[in-house]
Amino acid sequence: SFHELWNKGYLLWLLSAENPATPAEGHSAFFFYGVFAVGLFVVSMLVPYLLGSINSAVIISRVRYGDDIRRHGSGNAGMTNMLRTYGKGAAVATLLGDVLKTAIAVSLASCLMSVQLGGWIAGLFCMIGHVFPVYYNFKGGKGVLCAATAIGVLSWEALVILLLLFIGVVATSKYVSLGSILSAGMLPIVMHFLNAMKGTGGINGFIAVVMALFVIWCHRSNIKRIQSGTENKLSFKKKKSE
Repeated sequence: SFHELWNKGYLLWLLSAENPATPAEGHSAFFFYGVFAVGLFVVSMLVPYLLGSINSAVIISRVRYGDDIRRHGSGNAGMTNMLRTYGKGAAVATLLGDVLKTAIAVSLASCLMSVQLGGWIAGLFCMIGHVFPVYYNFKGGKGVLCAATAIGVLSWEALVILLLLFIGVVATSKYVSLGSILSAGMLPIVMHFLNAMKGTGGINGFIAVVMALFVIWCHRSNIKRIQSGTENKLSFKKKKSE
């Protein structure tokens, strides 16, 4: 069933006794499964990276406005900069595009390599593609929306906890970047407790740490601006053209 495929992944099913077509043991079987496993690992990294490189903010700003969002505001090709520069409609379109590409990447890898292995790997590489898109000279966004979508697909409980924290921080400080940084910092802690409660774990805990550090690293310039008091605060008003 789809649920079993999601939790176990095609590769683990292929290697299990449940597969009636499992070849006889020996060097040939070891070679076959070794090559196949490496191929699935590559797919779980390469396809999410290429999907992540499809940057909705850049595409929308070019097609709809004949411009490049990276030339405005913070220079970030993400939803917040789209909101400040072009307004709510552009921001919503960016959100939908980034959510869709991440959900596809994570779901595909989860079915191939299981949600606990392939899904988390795909989420990380989709973030990397979003931040360093191969199609746009490796200059993209900051990966927050991709991370949130991946976490939502892989662990909705973690997303709810982090989203409540994010909303609380942004509501009180008006700094979207601060909400993103603090929520990212809490991700490994939240995943640790959820893994302990469910009796699960493994690579998802490690990748949660990598995701958190990656998001914080991408916000290093925001951290400096927050410290100096020059960071832009959230506003739903479209920036006036000069």
